[in-house]
Amino acid sequence: MNTIVIDADRRGGGPYTFAAALLGRLVPEALESGSGLPAAYDIEIRTAAPALRPLVPARRRSLADALPRSQRVLVPGARRTLRLANGLAEFVRDHLARTGPLAVTVTNLAEADPTDVELVAVLRRRLDPALLRVEEGPSAPSAGPLPEDFGRYRDEGFHHAMAESGLARLRATSYEDDPGGWERLLQQVAGALEAVEREDEARALYDEARRRVTDPRHRATMAYATAMILVRHHDPARRDPEEALAWVNEAVTITSLLPDPRERAFHLGFDLNGKALVEVRRGRAEAAMELVQQALDLAETDLAGEHPIHRLVLYANRAQLLAMTGRPEEALADYGRAIAADPGYPDYYLDRGNLLHRLGRPAEALADYEAVIRLSPPFPEAYYNRSELRYAAGDLAGARADLDHTLELDPAFAPAYVNRAGIHAATGAYALARKDAQAGLAAAPRDPHLLCVLGQVEQAEGHPREARAAYDRALELDPRLVAAWAGRAELAHERGDHEGALADLGRALAVEESAELLFNRSVVFRAAGLPDRARRDLLRAADLAPGDEDVGRALAEV
Repeated sequence: MNTIVIDADRRGGGPYTFAAALLGRLVPEALESGSGLPAAYDIEIRTAAPALRPLVPARRRSLADALPRSQRVLVPGARRTLRLANGLAEFVRDHLARTGPLAVTVTNLAEADPTDVELVAVLRRRLDPALLRVEEGPSAPSAGPLPEDFGRYRDEGFHHAMAESGLARLRATSYEDDPGGWERLLQQVAGALEAVEREDEARALYDEARRRVTDPRHRATMAYATAMILVRHHDPARRDPEEALAWVNEAVTITSLLPDPRERAFHLGFDLNGKALVEVRRGRAEAAMELVQQALDLAETDLAGEHPIHRLVLYANRAQLLAMTGRPEEALADYGRAIAADPGYPDYYLDRGNLLHRLGRPAEALADYEAVIRLSPPFPEAYYNRSELRYAAGDLAGARADLDHTLELDPAFAPAYVNRAGIHAATGAYALARKDAQAGLAAAPRDPHLLCVLGQVEQAEGHPREARAAYDRALELDPRLVAAWAGRAELAHERGDHEGALADLGRALAVEESAELLFNRSVVFRAAGLPDRARRDLLRAADLAPGDEDVGRALAEV
């Protein structure tokens, strides 16, 4: 087994210091062998190791790649680095499978950027130690300054590095020395802090800037950003749409007065789009639609030939609102416009696929999910959503494989545990179902769907008291969870409590009327000596599911 030592100290190379060194050894080997692997993982390699870009041309490209930085308005979210880490792990795995095992000693791992810490964790989790052994070596951190490649940090979504290095630079500089540079850096640092759920620190930076900055455009940007903290805070209890409305109105007021029409169209459009989100949070989807339309009108009138990403974001946001307000075909058209403007950007394929799935168009939804898989570093949501299509088509093995891969990519993806546990329960593998429910609850202890699955397992294994406790807890968290009401009803029916079973089934049917629930309630009505009411439920069930043989047989008996 070959052995190498890599220093992961972020002061040496910032984000992906360890990754760049590892790739610097493996990528040339792969290129020399003609394996084609570097091309398959071009995004991951070029992002983690910029020095290798001349060797690994960009195969998957997005519109942003050809635009000046000022027009790249989409900043990657915090989860993108997990996708990159998984792609890099797959490249390393497939390359070493051809060349032989490797042992890596990582020094200064405690001093590594979070991107490298995450990558090391993914390598250890996903790769067989017989293929890649990663061990931690001694720590002797350097005393040098943090790298300050702020443009790269912003473009690639390296939020921790932007926050750490940016805060250090802000502390070492004075607003008076370079007002414009100070303002721009502060906004970038605050945005990074928001992305890593440090909103209080971001808000403090905006407040500090307001005490210094008088430039109208920058003040509007800070008002907008403050509003976004108030509507997007990672803790729902900290959200305040009403205060957000006050802040975003200040931003709109300022940008509507900007004298240059093109500058006004962009910045005002940005703020109107932000106000639309505030209105959605206030339950006013139609008002949000009007705001996005105003922003689009400004873009189409005054921004011809520039800011194409701003425009496609507006189309995608209007699509979400159209879907929300019951206009799915118009929503699909807008998603189509956004995708046509940037066919290499994966996220809107995912959104359109979800809408197509809801509309009962599985073949088209599948095509969109597979476009995401093709265009992006490993994207857990795409595999999870494809699993739902496969399950609905009766392909349990395919659905299970996609759920397995989803959880391999992201062990904290709670919905995948719910669905995989459901498959296990449906096939009688209750021990596996329990294991998945418990693993999911370890990652998301307040997930009502996982608690409901746990209740189903307890019920199937003959533990009614534990099952009832799990259902009750699930309903405390989500009173509209139909499966939990149905589970409680079944428990009540089993112990002869017809009144309790009927009450719970009534609650379930008030949320979602289905033939299955009506059939189950008819069974309880018959057991309670109420055949007329049982027949009424069966007739309605027959309307909803005309070909259901169980319903037909039951009708013949009442």
